[in-house]
Amino acid sequence: MSHHPFSLVGRVALVTGASRGLGWAMAEQLAAAGAHVVLNSRDAVALTKQAKLLHDRGQKASVEAFDVTDSHAAELAVERIVKAHGRLDVLVGNAGIQHRNAIEDWKGDDWDRVTDANLKACFFLAQAAAKPMKAQKFGRIIFTTSITGLLGRATIHAYVASKAGLAAITRSLAAELGESGITSNSICPGYFETEINTALLSDEAFVTRINNRTALKRWGKPAELGGAAVFLASDAAGYITGHQLVIDGGFTSTM
Repeated sequence: MSHHPFSLVGRVALVTGASRGLGWAMAEQLAAAGAHVVLNSRDAVALTKQAKLLHDRGQKASVEAFDVTDSHAAELAVERIVKAHGRLDVLVGNAGIQHRNAIEDWKGDDWDRVTDANLKACFFLAQAAAKPMKAQKFGRIIFTTSITGLLGRATIHAYVASKAGLAAITRSLAAELGESGITSNSICPGYFETEINTALLSDEAFVTRINNRTALKRWGKPAELGGAAVFLASDAAGYITGHQLVIDGGFTSTM
């Protein structure tokens, strides 16, 4: 691969939940750093449109549309990627969903839907990706967690639990896979201007409260998170594993 420590030329990266929001921001910057980025979501039409944007910039991208909660479909997708490109170097497990309800209104199906997408799916996708990564003695597993997994927040109980659990899985994978040359880290976003936060962004009082609590006095832009994925995917981060990188404008650092 390239000798530049931040270059991803020759690397192949799968990014889940890549059609919009933070997933797209990470995919864009991985592609800009030279990686061939495989874009995933359930929406093949949206993915094809995003892949064309990258192609038009002279960057490398392809599409794998599947539901991350279907572990068999995820396993087959990884196999197709390795067959097409000869390798899989980077997995960004980013796809996730949200559910908000007062505690008395939560149902078992609500809990399972969130934890299946945000936690279980990430683990079994990492299991599939670890196979080719072990064979090539190199890999980067990167998960998207959340500051809500550090601090907690009312009404989003399964989301909080799933993101805290994903940070723990980051560490357990780091412990097991390190000897195979595979690092496992997570990116922990604060409040970003993304589609999953549309309901929050429409609440002016809430936006103001977050701004006042955040050291930088504003919400993050998705592009401001993408560079962290490039760093953790690159040779520059070769001795970092089991880490959760918080990117929150100082929200969790201030009182």
